[in-house]
Amino acid sequence: MFVLAHLSDPHLGPLPPPQWRELLGKRATGFINWRRKRHLIHRGDVLARIVADLKAQAPDHIAVSGDLVNISLPSEYLPALAWLSSLGPPDDVTLVPGNHDVYTRGAARFPQFHWSRYMRGDDDAETAFPFLRRRGPLALIGLSSAVPTAPFMATGRLGGEQLARLAPTLDDCGRKGLFRVVMIHHPPISPPARRFKRLVDGADFCAVLARHGAELVIHGHDHLHSLIELKGPRGPIPVAGVPSASEAPPGEHDRAGYNLYRVEGEAGAWCCDAISRGLSAGGDTVVEVRRTRLAGP
Repeated sequence: MFVLAHLSDPHLGPLPPPQWRELLGKRATGFINWRRKRHLIHRGDVLARIVADLKAQAPDHIAVSGDLVNISLPSEYLPALAWLSSLGPPDDVTLVPGNHDVYTRGAARFPQFHWSRYMRGDDDAETAFPFLRRRGPLALIGLSSAVPTAPFMATGRLGGEQLARLAPTLDDCGRKGLFRVVMIHHPPISPPARRFKRLVDGADFCAVLARHGAELVIHGHDHLHSLIELKGPRGPIPVAGVPSASEAPPGEHDRAGYNLYRVEGEAGAWCCDAISRGLSAGGDTVVEVRRTRLAGP
């Protein structure tokens, strides 16, 4: 059995004091939002409790689906790297960026510059998306939906080139009999109410999955425990989302949590259980929230 842990959206604080020139444009609204309420929602003590529980489960690998920082201040990235290092070395932790990690156009290359060792394929000298990492029976396929957007927008985009490279990667891993886990920050499908936070080319992404297949898609962004299914060439593909790993109760969304995916079997006969863990109602302990069979009898 191979156990993959998945957490997302830690929104690491505290926010470093910005210089006034760093708050031009979108960062100004983000900074106000952080000072007004988000610093009360995303708490370091909550994140520490979640990470301690995750490590106690002794997973074989950890997947992180983005939004480590808040408004992409240059001074946010090294503390985020230190937090990644505390999770584990790059061979044991895989990261894809979120929209807050490239909050502004000037920050578009910051994640690759600071976190590239966590976002690099096994055979790659540099970060490029999609990237591929093989861990046990898993093929971890990392995508980037993180793009700079206008104020009050949090949309994501994969783009035609990334989607074109995804298709043969899925095919090759499928031929090798690997359990294909696609990592992305934004969910493939969002309701109309989240129009300004959606993956704008989500329909194209779903079309690639429908033709080429995957065993599991994992994401963050919505700060919710979620599970839907997408059409695949040989049956439905489960798509699992997790809450922010730092959200304190009562918060605005689900309490902080993460998922464990327990994978065993072989191609054509996979078995995968998802165990969702999260803060209790009182926020003092981490408990099992639900357990779901994603694949297998």
